[in-house]
Amino acid sequence: MGGFFGTVSMKSCVTDLYYGTDYNSHLGTKRGGMATYDCEKGFIRSIHNLESSYFRSKFEDELPRFSGNAGIGIISDTDSQPLVINSHLGKFAIVTVAKINNIEELEKELLSHNMHFAELSSGKTNPTELISLLIIQGKDFVDGIENVYRSIKGSCSMLLLTDDGIIAARDKWGRTPIIIGKKEGAYAITSESSSLPNLDYEIERYVGPGEILRVRANEIEQMRKPNEEMQICSFLWVYYGFPASCYENKNVEEVRFASGYKMGQKDDSIVDCACGIPDSGVGMALGYAEGKGVPYHRAIAKYTPTWPRSFTPSNQEMRSLVAKMKLIPNRAMLQGKRILFCDDSIVRGTQLRDNVKILFDYGAKEVHMRIACPPLIYSCPFINFTSSKGDLELITRRLINEFEGDPNKNLEKYATTDSPEYQRLVKTIAERFGLTSLKFNTLETLIEAIGLPKCKVCTHCFDGSSHF
Repeated sequence: MGGFFGTVSMKSCVTDLYYGTDYNSHLGTKRGGMATYDCEKGFIRSIHNLESSYFRSKFEDELPRFSGNAGIGIISDTDSQPLVINSHLGKFAIVTVAKINNIEELEKELLSHNMHFAELSSGKTNPTELISLLIIQGKDFVDGIENVYRSIKGSCSMLLLTDDGIIAARDKWGRTPIIIGKKEGAYAITSESSSLPNLDYEIERYVGPGEILRVRANEIEQMRKPNEEMQICSFLWVYYGFPASCYENKNVEEVRFASGYKMGQKDDSIVDCACGIPDSGVGMALGYAEGKGVPYHRAIAKYTPTWPRSFTPSNQEMRSLVAKMKLIPNRAMLQGKRILFCDDSIVRGTQLRDNVKILFDYGAKEVHMRIACPPLIYSCPFINFTSSKGDLELITRRLINEFEGDPNKNLEKYATTDSPEYQRLVKTIAERFGLTSLKFNTLETLIEAIGLPKCKVCTHCFDGSSHF
């Protein structure tokens, strides 16, 4: 996925930019970058590879070379950013959180109009550069950003650093969020509201779907009104979001706790305790324990000193090794227990079987699993939800292929809670992984916990409902 942070201040913005960008590190793993604008020095930019290191350690020594009262930063799961562009609209730096499904089609179209691409990421077109080329086709920034909205299939939220503040533009369907923070003499614009408190910003407002704002140190100018329809990604609350973050005024930890609480109230399983799989399963498990009336135990601990959540190698074998190494089971808390674990989702299921075996080997009497969301039946076409290359990487679709001889057959039935097909799917997953029991949260419970109307939330990966 990815996350960005920008700030415009009456004084130097560099410290806020550095720490604010770092607070988006859980959203991306590959590249980090910052750009500032100084009225005397112009644009100053740096980009680093983060695949084997941290954002702060990469940029700390470079901070003295940055200056200015406005800047943008990015933690990206895809391309090298920010880019600095010189055009008829003027010079600007740009960062994006985007997924462009028709990038090859747009690339051919732009090349046919005598445009060129200079920033090749791993030999491929840099999505942020393509977005910038779509922008500069407009007569002004608003026209250019609307050209992006019209042209791309997928999603795109962006920040543009100019000599007159920062332009913030949220994806036209609002699939990814943008939050504005304010303190005396400064504004901040970010993907994660948890970037704000320690820098003394208070949430000022949530940018609407398709809304375009120009943010200066002392004011916010609306350049385009928001669209009425919205499809914000439900998985922000299930997995991506940091617990202290809020989207659409709905707190991540509160949603996870509520969904677990509601599930615990309805669950008739007999267990001794509940445990969360760190990190994103913890909030749900705390809620489940309270709703069920059982204690919360930490039977698995995450080794946080050297295994941050953000380190996710692209190689599947390495991903499996990392997943094993960073979570340490506690034999003393497992021995003889009927233990229930809560986790955010089951995507491929590659580590789950081995993990369940280890839990039994360490003395667990029973191992129950509760999942915060419904089964993932469809891969996500709208944001970089996982590194999945296709539907058949999903455990659900591989099993449907086994059952039906076709991975695309009867998907609606398998996505319908408690249908015979759904029950067969869940029962088989539990058997394959050696679980005592397995239950997924219902879509209705998840939406109720989020607290937004279903029509405002994208649930495509569960029910295939969004086709824009």
